[in-house]
Amino acid sequence: MSASRRSGTTDELGPPEPERDGSDLLAALLDGMDAALCAFDADGVVTHWNREAERILGWTADEAVGRRGFSGWAVRPGDAAEVEGRLLSAMHAPGRQVHEFALLTKDGGRVLVRTQSAAVRGPDGKPAGLYCAFSEVHAQIDLERSIALSEALLDDASWGVVLVDADLRPAVVNAFAARALGGGRTALLGRPLGELLAQGVEELESALAHVLAEGAPPAPTEMWVTVRTPEGDARRCWRSGFVRLASPLAEEPVPLGVAWLFQDVTAAKRTEQEAAQLRFRANQLHRAARAAAECEDPGEAVTVQLDFSLAGFADHALLDLVVGDDSSDDAPVRLVRAVSTPSGTPGAALTAGRTELPVRYADGHPALQSVERVNSVRASAPATAPDRSRAWAEDRQWPPDAVHGLCTVLRSRGRTLGVVTFLRGASRTQFERADATYAESIAVRIAAALDLAQVLDAGDGS
Repeated sequence: MSASRRSGTTDELGPPEPERDGSDLLAALLDGMDAALCAFDADGVVTHWNREAERILGWTADEAVGRRGFSGWAVRPGDAAEVEGRLLSAMHAPGRQVHEFALLTKDGGRVLVRTQSAAVRGPDGKPAGLYCAFSEVHAQIDLERSIALSEALLDDASWGVVLVDADLRPAVVNAFAARALGGGRTALLGRPLGELLAQGVEELESALAHVLAEGAPPAPTEMWVTVRTPEGDARRCWRSGFVRLASPLAEEPVPLGVAWLFQDVTAAKRTEQEAAQLRFRANQLHRAARAAAECEDPGEAVTVQLDFSLAGFADHALLDLVVGDDSSDDAPVRLVRAVSTPSGTPGAALTAGRTELPVRYADGHPALQSVERVNSVRASAPATAPDRSRAWAEDRQWPPDAVHGLCTVLRSRGRTLGVVTFLRGASRTQFERADATYAESIAVRIAAALDLAQVLDAGDGS
């Protein structure tokens, strides 16, 4: 800077700038604080008083600055000595001192405040005064509760808590969520959700994006996801709630991300699904028995039982009967097709024409295994290309869209009458043990109707 500029003379650069002692900057800083602040000199005279202190107590800076201590205006006379003694003791104590006491507002009310006081040292290192920051106790307690709640949620909560940033990546993960997502708390941070979930990631990211844009949904939502874990993929159901996070320091809400809270309800949902499935299947068996009882022809009752069994269970069904003498263990099993559903679009069962030609089942076919073992046999196509699955079905003389098969033996009066085969396409899951139990319940009813039909045929023949 030129000498003329420093001396305050006018030159070609313009008029001189006024000297600044920093007081206006200090005043702006003090008035912009969220906490109330006052300061005292070494004699206990108030030297600073910001706007937050004015808001809490009602005294303006002009009314407060220059007063000695709080006696006679900001505290009751009976409390003045104790309050001032506790405040001024911070001038000779190391670090900050925290106290709670009641102050008087300008209109005569009382406010319980929590103060933090510390000494202000002069150039010689001796106490030159002190500052005192204070806030209403209830506001401080609310802040502490919020902090304590956040720490508890992110450490000890019995449900998952994940803070997701605006890029839909985990920013903070609690211990429960880390276990559920199959990784460590730090290892999961910043990774795309697609690396953690094999299925369900699109639905989850859509929910998070909606919360960022529109806000939290009115109620929790249940999501089925497949989690990638070191032990393999795991299918889980999470009941999830979402909260949009916004910065409290900005004039306009600035989204910081989403708090995603979830509980693992897989066991409860599977129990619920199994109970609903059992109720439906029991109802189907009851309806099938009622309908079959109205059939005059036992053979028609067989197709009725088979039609009712397909609903919600399988896409196709085949019924093969044992022909010839099955009393010899060495005699090969010969099966003849009796009833089948259409091999294209699933539909009602059709009775096959009268024939004695056995079905061309190769050795080891699931239907032959079921007859030989007198038990149910499950089979599924290998997880390969669709053309391989089609060849797998055709090799077993099944419809080309079959991917999963369940063969159940038909037994009545100690005799094997045949085998019923249920088939599912690629859109369904493979048969489980519970499915085999249901199929065996159907087979008992079909076998009884078949046995009656054979007895009646034998009586007509005689």
